[in-house]
Amino acid sequence: MATREVPPRWDRKMQQRLARGEAAALGELYDRFASLVHGLAHRVLGDEDAADGITHDVFAHVWEHPDAYDPKREPLRTWVAALTHRLAVQRLRATETAALARGGPGSTEDLERKVRHASVAARADYIVQSMPAPLRAALESAYFKRRDYRQTAADLGVTEDEARRRLRLGLQLLATAHDTAAPGATGSPGAPPGIGGAA
Repeated sequence: MATREVPPRWDRKMQQRLARGEAAALGELYDRFASLVHGLAHRVLGDEDAADGITHDVFAHVWEHPDAYDPKREPLRTWVAALTHRLAVQRLRATETAALARGGPGSTEDLERKVRHASVAARADYIVQSMPAPLRAALESAYFKRRDYRQTAADLGVTEDEARRRLRLGLQLLATAHDTAAPGATGSPGAPPGIGGAA
């Protein structure tokens, strides 16, 4: 059986500091992950104020429940992203359900479609942010700058074979955005071991 990768020391230390109630630890965590949390929440909800609310809720939850994170299971970044996704989807579902109950347009099927679409988009964003920088640079060159693999190789100063390899791997990672409901999830949205990435 393959051994699990040892979690980064920072993740373990951060969990221990939060469990001791160190306010400075929460500040460090916020500085490190606030843009990730806000970005994922905004991707799901499409609303700045709602994303602000989810960002507050995520860090409040982490502060109140530091033992909910297990550094042996997954990177802290992945856990925070999955928590953000879960809370944002709950908010989206509650908001849309309330609108339907008030006689708003659409149906429950439309709501589920909207939730699925938002989940895939949020996961794709997370994957792009979490993938190794060389893969991300290749995808950005090919898709945002509309460069072919030869031009991408020249842009990055690598061989054409290496550019093709990076593009293929990046696309394979992005393809997994359709596989699961939450960033980093391989199972239920609430309890995901996952894809990790440098924090």
